[in-house]
Amino acid sequence: MIEVCSVNVARASLRNIGARQVLTAIGKKPVSGPVEVRALGLVGDEQADPSVHGGLSKAVYAYPQEHYAFWRVVRAQARVAEWDAALAPGAVGENLSLRGLLERDMWIGDYLRLPHCVLAISEPRQPCFKFNAAMGFNQAVKLMQQSAYCGAYLTVIETGTVEAGQMAQLVPGPREVNLLDLFRARRPPR
Repeated sequence: MIEVCSVNVARASLRNIGARQVLTAIGKKPVSGPVEVRALGLVGDEQADPSVHGGLSKAVYAYPQEHYAFWRVVRAQARVAEWDAALAPGAVGENLSLRGLLERDMWIGDYLRLPHCVLAISEPRQPCFKFNAAMGFNQAVKLMQQSAYCGAYLTVIETGTVEAGQMAQLVPGPREVNLLDLFRARRPPR
């Protein structure tokens, strides 16, 4: 089974990234209780740049909690965090922190059936420079591309609510395009 470990939201705000100020909502924070899921995403959440995030096909971003150990290690190696420093849910910019569903098991068009809403896997996340800032070091985007620990954007099939602790079921779709294969096909050349 798939568990929703946390539901995370953020409002867009200005943040210093390098020498410039940019609008971002990557710093998601966990919320408790049911969160309303609408066609364009979670109530209380914003996307700063709708040209690359959000919209109907990228309404919700889900990320495997299993990859957090990787990010803790590489952040410690980059000397931006201690070896035992926890990485808070939502730190990767995800709305849903999931346990039990990895990218290799996701196919475009698969449904994620939750108790009170249904989402569908629509595409892999392609990281941008804001991910480097969120992780605290300049090689984070490159490491996400190499590891393919990208997570998945979801489209909303049935609106409703979602909350931490809920269990979800993956319902197979047409199974023609695997999320990892699509991520690797879209990855920029080295």
